[in-house]
Amino acid sequence: MRVENSSKIDTLINQLDLSDHINAFKHFFSRESSLYIEGDQELHYRYIKALDAIEFKAPPKVADFTNIKFHLQKLGVLQFEQIFEIVKVIRYFRYFKNMELKGIIGEWMDKFVIEPKFFEVEKYFTSDGKFDENLDEVLFGLGKSIKEHKANISSSLKRLTSSPKLSPYLIDTQVHLINDEECLLVRGGFNHVLRGAIVGRSSSGGFYVSPDSILKTKEQIRYIVQERDAIFYTYAKEFSSKLLELLPFISFCDKEFTKFDNYQARVLFARSKNLHIVKSKKDSKIILEEFIHPALHHAKPIHVDFSKNILMITGVNAGGKTMLLKSILSAAFMAKYIIPMKLNEHKSHIGSFKNILAIIDDPQNVKNDISTFAGRMQQFSKIFEHKDALVGVDEIELGTDSDEAAALFKVILDELVLKGQKIVVTTHHKRLAALMADRDDVELMAAIYDEQNRVPTYEFMHGIIGKSYAFETASRYGISNKIVNEAKALYGDNSEKLNMLIERGSQLERELKQKNKKVDEKLEVLEAKERDLKELKERIFIELQKEKIALKESYESAINEAKQAARAGDMKTIHRAMNEANKKLPVEKKEQVKLHVDFKVGDNVKYHSKKGVIAAMKDKDEAIVEVDGMRVRVKTSHLKHTQILQHKPRTDINLQVEKRAGLKCDLHGMRAEEAMETLDKFISDALINGWDEVIVYHGIGTGKLSYAVKNFLSAHPKVKKFEDAPQHMGGFGAKLVTL
Repeated sequence: MRVENSSKIDTLINQLDLSDHINAFKHFFSRESSLYIEGDQELHYRYIKALDAIEFKAPPKVADFTNIKFHLQKLGVLQFEQIFEIVKVIRYFRYFKNMELKGIIGEWMDKFVIEPKFFEVEKYFTSDGKFDENLDEVLFGLGKSIKEHKANISSSLKRLTSSPKLSPYLIDTQVHLINDEECLLVRGGFNHVLRGAIVGRSSSGGFYVSPDSILKTKEQIRYIVQERDAIFYTYAKEFSSKLLELLPFISFCDKEFTKFDNYQARVLFARSKNLHIVKSKKDSKIILEEFIHPALHHAKPIHVDFSKNILMITGVNAGGKTMLLKSILSAAFMAKYIIPMKLNEHKSHIGSFKNILAIIDDPQNVKNDISTFAGRMQQFSKIFEHKDALVGVDEIELGTDSDEAAALFKVILDELVLKGQKIVVTTHHKRLAALMADRDDVELMAAIYDEQNRVPTYEFMHGIIGKSYAFETASRYGISNKIVNEAKALYGDNSEKLNMLIERGSQLERELKQKNKKVDEKLEVLEAKERDLKELKERIFIELQKEKIALKESYESAINEAKQAARAGDMKTIHRAMNEANKKLPVEKKEQVKLHVDFKVGDNVKYHSKKGVIAAMKDKDEAIVEVDGMRVRVKTSHLKHTQILQHKPRTDINLQVEKRAGLKCDLHGMRAEEAMETLDKFISDALINGWDEVIVYHGIGTGKLSYAVKNFLSAHPKVKKFEDAPQHMGGFGAKLVTL
């Protein structure tokens, strides 16, 4: 999927009135990020939905790592603030790992193996990012000395403010901090009783004076601060050196946090506004149920079926046509970028489009001496440059004669459809609507007008052409009835075909309401049948209980007959009574038990849930079975015979297996021959279960087992490639195998 550049996206967002919605969404990001998530959108959507199923706290605000990684690569020394940005990310991932989640989120968190060396850096930072001086005796002592000196300065200044000689010159008794200097605010003439440096002037003409009596203490503080800064720099240099060694790990965490940030922002934004997270499907169909544009408040939900190539919206002025167009384009835009929206996610379906283009604003530009219609033509010429786009055009007839425009725009729409465009248009062109009405690839939709109350309803009807109600709209907005009536007389009956279409539209509306009524009646009948079925089920259950009771009584009767025969003592009487008892007992079907099963080459068998054919027999206990084009070596105890019908019906099976990495085979401590047999069985099972990536642990040791594993994997026909595992997954002691 190609992503439009940033300026085009911003323009489209403004055209669709989505700016406030998108800005509110961006506030949930921990750091600035693009709306589009690079990579497999289907996989991203799975992670987002899995994250939406759990409760978690939002990540902290985090800076971008680009400059941090650049400084490390150049052997630079990071500031504590930069180091703490890394610490925040790692701590947040540790918080998620400690939740011990299941499923794909848990598997994702398992990939984060925090290096022990990182703890040597992290431990020096408190939860709010301060350097913990308590871990260094020297720093702790220096910090304590600074506090003592500051306390002495405070005591000295308080003594001065209570001095009888100075009090006539004091404007107030507060200690002021000017340019990081503790000062007193005094009047002119203070130099007779107070020696010090003037740091500044107040708005009232007073002097901010730093007394000489605290100068020596300040110098001592400055010396201690310099000593502390030197120690801090030593720590920063040491931390930067350790982080340089962990740069691949930091880069991995940075990349994964960017993905996680995109996921969590969507989840928390949806929760905050009770929205739904929907992604685009792999087609061009658009069905919206209960969709509400985020710019509207207390709006009526939209119901749209836009499965065809062109959707033409007509009807009353100020009836919501433009907002319906913006809603369709907005839903497609938000689904493309997986941005939460308000709709019925179970009944809605939004296709995927490479580009979403909107022609909404009036393109007239006085500076460039371009007319409205000429500007529209320029906009349409640019649309022809794209393929597989969703295009929205508001007031397609804008700026030119309606009769000429109808023919022109019909041909333009035809050409755009041939280029794979999907187009939604609002128009008052009754002629254009009439030209397009009988086409199978055109969907008509009209804004409904309440003629009784003479107001638009902001609802829409499929399959009809709507009137503009220009005269009614003019009256509603204050045009005198005299002018409106003269206009009606002038209009006359010049559009007979149009009136026929409008009548046909009204008729369709009435027919649709009648059909809805019939559907409701049928629904009531079905609900009545459902109630009858429930009652029938209850009666059958009662009858079944009665049959159970009768069966129990028959068993008891048979047992009594047998007891009476035993008490009789006479053999003939006993046999006769036993025969009568057996007649009363239900016939029991005995299962045939097969003690031993033989297999031979060519037998049709079932291995687990897969069917196959025996290609070869190693011995009585092992066989080579061909399953779905693969040969698997298995124990005969795991096989079952299957019968093949002479006329076997064809069955198409679409098996969707969740493919996932992380399946492990541990060969530690095995001999080469035993290990190869285990590995052969392991890969066969992995292929049957649909895994496409596994990991094999063989250890380092003498290298014999590693050599045997390499030879086996090189010769196996279903192994695409293999390589040494990453360091945190075993390194040279393991192989990552792609099947």
